[in-house]
Amino acid sequence: MDVSQKENLPPPPGIINSIKVGFDLIATNITAILLPLLLNLFLWLGPRLRMDALFSLVKADVLSIWKSGGIPAEDIQRAMSVYESTIPRINLFWIFHTIPIGISSLFLPQEVSATPLGNPAIWQVSASSLLGWIFFLTFFGWIGGGLYFRSVAWLAMSNTDFHPLSISRAIVQTILISVFWGILTVFIGMPVFFVLAVVLQFNTFIANLLVLFLSLASMWVIVPLFFWPHGVFIKQQNFIASILSSVQMMRFTLPTSSLFVLTVFLLTFGLNFLWSIPPESSWMTLFGIFGHSFVATSLLASSFIYYRDMNIWLQGAIERLKLNSPKQA
Repeated sequence: MDVSQKENLPPPPGIINSIKVGFDLIATNITAILLPLLLNLFLWLGPRLRMDALFSLVKADVLSIWKSGGIPAEDIQRAMSVYESTIPRINLFWIFHTIPIGISSLFLPQEVSATPLGNPAIWQVSASSLLGWIFFLTFFGWIGGGLYFRSVAWLAMSNTDFHPLSISRAIVQTILISVFWGILTVFIGMPVFFVLAVVLQFNTFIANLLVLFLSLASMWVIVPLFFWPHGVFIKQQNFIASILSSVQMMRFTLPTSSLFVLTVFLLTFGLNFLWSIPPESSWMTLFGIFGHSFVATSLLASSFIYYRDMNIWLQGAIERLKLNSPKQA
């Protein structure tokens, strides 16, 4: 591609404009935030599903296994301190927020505290019911996530001749993407963490350089994974064709697309600190829950709009280059 061809191409879709259109779209269709709003309200005012009672039952057995394995007493005490401060904060209902397709939720990782309605009910899992709860919450999280993404994608394509994905196909593709996402996370994450752990044992400086390098190179993985579900809900592709389409888009639009993904992450995590400022016992938390539900849904809509516009631009650019290529021969 020479300079004259580049100059003939229209500019790609703007990041700020896509985000603005997404916020305007949800502001005029405020019912789109209903699912994350309900999930946030349930996590706030509903019961807590804990496993600290189960941990207390197996604690003695775990300690005996560690001691018989020759683990130093200091390391055991340190690990127990971490577990005892972490386990009581875990609400297993958080599992309902599945990744990468799921209903957005504002996590409130605090110990049992009073809500405006009083102390929440505490449900404890047993050893026999733990796996059942995990499967149940994950499965229905996938269903809710598929319906949530489907509804937002439908809104993002409302000004086009678009027929939404059927509910059954949306749920099936959501489950397939989520399963393969988990497999890829283990397949990529385990070797990376192993290498970092080994390098850290020898040289901290080299380990830091490796982390910096991996952070820069991660965009080649994060961007296509971020847009993986979009091909399913916008183009009605299956989960394999969708990841291939996402990789193709990343190849031609990596700088702009990576900046868009980074902007979404920064807005999401930055504003989550703001939404979490009010204590759980204050009705002011309602403002945080509403703000989180609105912003998260708006950013999801923005990502669908960006994906739609970027693919239209990319298709037009490729066709224009094909038309111009014989003239340049």
